[in-house]
Amino acid sequence: MTIEIKSPTFPESVSDGTVASWLKKEGESVSQDEVVAEIETDKVVLEVVAPIDGILSKIIKAEGEIVNSSEVIGIFIESSGNLEESSKSNEVIEEDKEEAKKELKNTDIKLGPASKKLLAENKISPSDVKSSGKDNRVTKADVINHLESSSSALARNDNTSSTIPLSNRPEKRVAMSRLRSTIAKRLVSVKQETAMLTTFNEVDMLPIKELRAKYGQEFLKQHGVKLGFMGFFVIAAVQALKKFPLVNASIDGADIVYHGFQDIGVAVSTERGLVVPIIKDSDTKTLPEIEKSILEYSEKARDGKLGIEDMQGGTFTISNGGIFGSLLSTPILNAPQTAILGMHSIQDRPVAINGEVVIRPMMYLAMSYDHRLLDGKEAVSFLVSIKEQLESPERLLLNL
Repeated sequence: MTIEIKSPTFPESVSDGTVASWLKKEGESVSQDEVVAEIETDKVVLEVVAPIDGILSKIIKAEGEIVNSSEVIGIFIESSGNLEESSKSNEVIEEDKEEAKKELKNTDIKLGPASKKLLAENKISPSDVKSSGKDNRVTKADVINHLESSSSALARNDNTSSTIPLSNRPEKRVAMSRLRSTIAKRLVSVKQETAMLTTFNEVDMLPIKELRAKYGQEFLKQHGVKLGFMGFFVIAAVQALKKFPLVNASIDGADIVYHGFQDIGVAVSTERGLVVPIIKDSDTKTLPEIEKSILEYSEKARDGKLGIEDMQGGTFTISNGGIFGSLLSTPILNAPQTAILGMHSIQDRPVAINGEVVIRPMMYLAMSYDHRLLDGKEAVSFLVSIKEQLESPERLLLNL
């Protein structure tokens, strides 16, 4: 029985996708629920699985091609034992034929020491090179011409990923992934369409570190999750957003949209690029619930399992560059949000407290905001509110 393989049904916010990769080749057998292809959208990578045991008989949409929601991308044949064995035997026969042809060709080709070395270094078959020497001999110049012509062809193909040997100095041209391309466009758009400005402050992290040292093990035993730093920042941001609702708002054309809820985005770096899962209704969650949400999203992001619904919405974003060693940076807005908070590395530094110089674990905070909507007064006051709450954790409990 022949079955059509279709791309997933995209939500309204996603117009189309790109075939990122085929994990199975034509004629290859596939088990039920095994992933056969990956579709990359602007936000996430979606998996296409086999409906039943069978054979991938035809690939209609090749890697790099654009696909729409529920569009046919391949043909699948339900397998029986005979069909599978027949397919495998046919593959073996075809491979043997191709190898035999190559060997027959190669026996007629003569190689010099220089050309033989160059072919071996670049893993090129002599039969692929057009010979110009006497008695069908492949010269070093023939191999160099073949490499240069291959390089030119690859440079014209934007969807190709390969190593281009040029004068023994390899280069690699890789097509930008759809997610990376979307991130690039959004970042440029934010820089061009917003009046972005950044304000800085620093926070003494000693009270939070002491709290974690005192109750960390008990917290882990009671709730099954570690007591991290991000949970405190999320709660502090929620309280500050309630005091400064304009920071929680967004611009829609000529209107200001005030959100009566706090959905906090937590930026997570993955191999494919930066993603921002949203902790929805953060104002109704406890510290353990927030920590569990952060851990769950981090694991899903690492495994490429984040869904589009996990990243939709958001009224404010927190980005932690400190885990990579960043001491100070200016985070870029996550449009259409009005502001973003940047966390950084904790460093022991000398600071003056009550007229004395002491060593404290300090962290620089950076808040980028859209100056079209927020003035410096609101932005600075918002950041000071977060600083005060973190330096006096009891304020988090008392909603001060």
